[in-house]
Amino acid sequence: MSDSKPIALDAMGGDHAPHEIVAGAVHAVRERGLPVVLVGSPRVLYEALADHDATKEIPIVRAEEALAMDEGALASLRRPRSSIAIASHLVRRGDACAVVSAGSTAGIVATGRLRLKAQQGVLRPAIAVALPTRPHPTLLLDAGANAEVKPEMLVQFGHLGSAYAELAFDIARPRVGLLTIGSEAEKGTKLVKRAHELLHASAGIHFTGNVEGYDLLNGASDVIVTDGFTGNVALKTMEGAVRYAFQQLKETINDHPAARLGAFLQRSRIRDLHRRLDAEAHGGAVLLGLNGTVVIAHGSSRAQGISAACRLAADLAAGGIVTRIGERVAASQRSNKRR
Repeated sequence: MSDSKPIALDAMGGDHAPHEIVAGAVHAVRERGLPVVLVGSPRVLYEALADHDATKEIPIVRAEEALAMDEGALASLRRPRSSIAIASHLVRRGDACAVVSAGSTAGIVATGRLRLKAQQGVLRPAIAVALPTRPHPTLLLDAGANAEVKPEMLVQFGHLGSAYAELAFDIARPRVGLLTIGSEAEKGTKLVKRAHELLHASAGIHFTGNVEGYDLLNGASDVIVTDGFTGNVALKTMEGAVRYAFQQLKETINDHPAARLGAFLQRSRIRDLHRRLDAEAHGGAVLLGLNGTVVIAHGSSRAQGISAACRLAADLAAGGIVTRIGERVAASQRSNKRR
């Protein structure tokens, strides 16, 4: 196992907590060699670890409170000793390298902002989600942290996303697109049109212009920026469309013998496609712009999804994502002062 700082895993957050979260932690430790500390109720977690004969492998940090999946941002204030709050505190004091949680997104964002604070110069942290495009994923942000934004925030999202794409996808000069209703510069709301002007003039961002909804999965951009309301709707729409498509494919295969034969012959390709489009396989979303690495796993994550989220968190923390974002934001501010 690695000697690096552990990942603080919120064991009480998620639709299938704590048992699937614990199973994911065990997989991350045993199969991926990642150090993990579970945060939550010691009694419950000890029993769950005992089911995997892992009580001596993974430490537990006590947190008697937990945010429910239907609780919003204010819950972070009402429950200062929640499992996500304690996990964030471990990162803040340097006892963990990253936070992973499958809990309430609103609660994670609010707690992260409260406990870890925004990095110097960052106007608002943003949720970044990797879309399954080829040859590498496309990053969409904001995917839900900020329903209302200012043009300057969208520019900064471009910097946050570019830093992520450089580190995670090894893209030297990420192409940044602005999500709106037309490719022309004058298309969109006042917010979008002003953001287009600022992105075009921003040093350090390779802005390639506006993109539309059908561009999300065609690899036209490496990073796509938008407000959190639009981004979340777009993301949920794509997830629903993928589920619908696979359900229709399954029904078609089951209804026709010839289709079943074709599916059998192409089963490896179908499995590969399913894995590529599976949200859990990518590890989850990342809350960028805080003084700490925070990965938000899908609320319905099972063990494999939690393990993948831990891998993503460890890679980003080891790659210095917080430092890279800080350097980009500082450089953009110096450039703005010179103009």
